[in-house]
Amino acid sequence: MYKGKRVAIVMPAYNAERTLRQTFSEIPHDITDEVILVDDASRDHTAQVSRELGIKTIVHLENKGYGGNQKTCYRAALDLNADIVVMLHPDYQYTPRLITAMVSLIAEGLFDCVLGSRILGVGALKGGMPVYKYISNRFLTAVQNAIIGYKLSEYHTGFRAFSKELLLALPLENNSDDFVFDNQMLCQIIFAAYRVGEISCPTRYAEDSSSINFTNSLRYGFGVIETSLAFRLHRWGWMRSRLFATLPNNMQGEIN
Repeated sequence: MYKGKRVAIVMPAYNAERTLRQTFSEIPHDITDEVILVDDASRDHTAQVSRELGIKTIVHLENKGYGGNQKTCYRAALDLNADIVVMLHPDYQYTPRLITAMVSLIAEGLFDCVLGSRILGVGALKGGMPVYKYISNRFLTAVQNAIIGYKLSEYHTGFRAFSKELLLALPLENNSDDFVFDNQMLCQIIFAAYRVGEISCPTRYAEDSSSINFTNSLRYGFGVIETSLAFRLHRWGWMRSRLFATLPNNMQGEIN
């Protein structure tokens, strides 16, 4: 626990056999109550390694996609009565050593969601982020900030911490099962005026880091723009989107 809050680390996994042990070894187990891995029908021995490490392991018999994997992750964490849930990729692209800092910002009541941003600071390119990914990240983030009326350094990080109250409030089952799930979730958080914080996260790109191919990257980019437009049009009352229909149309989260 941390400050009386139960902490769960969830890891959406696909072919993470080579990096899982190192990722798991750096999790701050002194504050962690549960570690949950959801194996999305991997073709390697991810689930076997996970069980050997003593991780609570859930296996999808069929691949449900990145978003579908996360839905299972959050349901499992909430079923175990977690108060704070940290989503950590098991490919070691994000350092688990930041978990305590992220958890503390939620436990102290400062934020409802904390993002590990690769863009804050100057380490993204030095850490091996491909130039085209860096450029597309900055471009899409600028577009989203303009359309949504918010200000984040990065909308596309996969390192995130959430309060239980936030997870229970969001209509996550309405979101995509694909990669754009992350972006839809973050837009829902902003739409409902939950408090979002960012901390600088060192970047590590290597051969064993997960990455989406060019076709999926394009699909993700268009999905990000579509989600942003849906956010704006729904807020104005010009279009109804199921992503935001059950959330309060709270303007407090918007920057004027």
